Amino acid sequence: MAKVKTDKSDAKAICEYSMVNQVPLYNALTEVQAEFLQLFRLLDSYLKKRTVTKNKLHREKALGTPSKFVHESLKRNLKHLDKEIEALENRLLELVKQDQQHQLTLLKGIPGLGTKNSAASHYHY
Repeated sequence: MAKVKTDKSDAKAICEYSMVNQVPLYNALTEVQAEFLQLFRLLDSYLKKRTVTKNKLHREKALGTPSKFVHESLKRNLKHLDKEIEALENRLLELVKQDQQHQLTLLKGIPGLGTKNSAASHYHY
């Protein structure tokens, strides 16, 4: 016979677990960390959309006679995504400089690790 799962049984199990194991306190994200996470997720989404748009543009050219309207629309979309990606990357860098300048400086000292990668590697969620 299967156990019945209820809020009361869950609470009891959590209580018993915490009596036996050291449970660390939850530390909420700071405002800077929360904004960084949101920006980073949006950047990831835009980068994927840009790749899809580039692939569509390439496919349209490969057809041989692409619609001029479709081609121009895709180019405008790509330009817009590039602009948004640049804005997000700049804001992310501002936040890292504001919150973790010392760590950013140390990471940038690693050969081959530039500013953007250093910033992104610091806040990896």
